Amino acid sequence: MARKIAEEKARLEERLRKVQSASDAITSDHRRRPYPKVLPKYRNPKNHAETWSGRGKQPRWLTAQLQTGKRVNDFLIRDRTR
Repeated sequence: MARKIAEEKARLEERLRKVQSASDAITSDHRRRPYPKVLPKYRNPKNHAETWSGRGKQPRWLTAQLQTGKRVNDFLIRDRTR
């Protein structure tokens, strides 16, 4: 029984090595293109360190504020030079 387990383990480790080497070859060929840095567009008035660019999922602080009846435009950053 121990011999069968050892053989199965060796066979599985060999398969794992093959899969890993194949995935390394695939990932080295596909690089993500560089995206430009996006400036923040919205700021949390209670914590100025929390900002959002308007891309992706809305942050929790903004979702909570919108549920109180405020609008997204209320959080626009007026001076975008910072």
